[in-house]
Amino acid sequence: MDKEYAMVRGKGMHMDHPLRSMNRPGLGRATMGYQPAENDLLSEVLRDLRLAHARYGRSELTAPWGIAVPFREGVRFHAMLEGQCWIQAKSLPSLLLECGDVLLLPHGTEHTMSYRPKGRALPLDDIKPALIGNGTYELKSGGGGPRSLIACCTIGFEGPTANPLLELLPPVMHIRYAEHSDTDLPNLLAMMAREADGQRIGSATVMARLADIVMTQVIRSWVETCSDNLTGWLAAVRDPQIGSALARIHRSPGEDWPVDRLAALSGLSRSRFSQRFKGLLSVSPARYLLQWRLRLAESWLRNGYMSLSQVASELGYESDASFSRAFKRFIGVSPGAVRDSGRG
Repeated sequence: MDKEYAMVRGKGMHMDHPLRSMNRPGLGRATMGYQPAENDLLSEVLRDLRLAHARYGRSELTAPWGIAVPFREGVRFHAMLEGQCWIQAKSLPSLLLECGDVLLLPHGTEHTMSYRPKGRALPLDDIKPALIGNGTYELKSGGGGPRSLIACCTIGFEGPTANPLLELLPPVMHIRYAEHSDTDLPNLLAMMAREADGQRIGSATVMARLADIVMTQVIRSWVETCSDNLTGWLAAVRDPQIGSALARIHRSPGEDWPVDRLAALSGLSRSRFSQRFKGLLSVSPARYLLQWRLRLAESWLRNGYMSLSQVASELGYESDASFSRAFKRFIGVSPGAVRDSGRG
């Protein structure tokens, strides 16, 4: 028996504890009427991206102009609705955004935006964007020349369902209007442009919803077009056998998942399954299960979804004490400290 699996399955864990509720936050079946394919974990992760916080901006800039955008935790998103814009960031090549292009910075990267390459850039805080709604702002700057209109968003996500995907995305994702094959994206960007220019009642709300959809479309398009070059977690969820095992673990983390059972359900021998799993994910199945359980626990506690006892029971632990020991070993702080930090 694997040492790590013995740790997960041994004292302090129920042996056959099915998850009592499939509608817990962070799990894959919270949407009524939706039945995902059995091994389609990637679609579930994309569907379950839950916003924790977001800021949306309408930037109307006239040449010459330049803005230095600081690092901010979350996913940065720019949709070029009119004109053009050069993007520069450390360790990244300069990028030209043209009308219809979309840029995603999944890790909140510090960068500059300007009308010309390496143009003079003012700090964003010095330009003082005007707040026009709850988390929505308008920014106007420049010298009165040709206009650039950009929808800018910074989005933070709640819970661990997003993390495996967002953490493994590249530092910059540039979707060029002339190259993308998604026929819906131009229509969505055209709607954003009309809302950004029209400034009608409710425009901020419409822009926010459109930005969420566009961002998910960009991630999905990138994953689909780069499927031959994927590695790590993204490659694992695309593997028919390993993806099926991961989907089962994610949907029912409180259930007992011995390696023999996962291998049999995946149609592989134990040794072949373990070898392929570890080759793709760099951890054993037992270690992955433990990490997923405790990531869920951290999210549920931080966001106040459940009490400590409820989390421990939901994830199959026999007692609060055994759960607390495992949690502190993995997260580095006690469950109570995480729960209290979410109340601050």
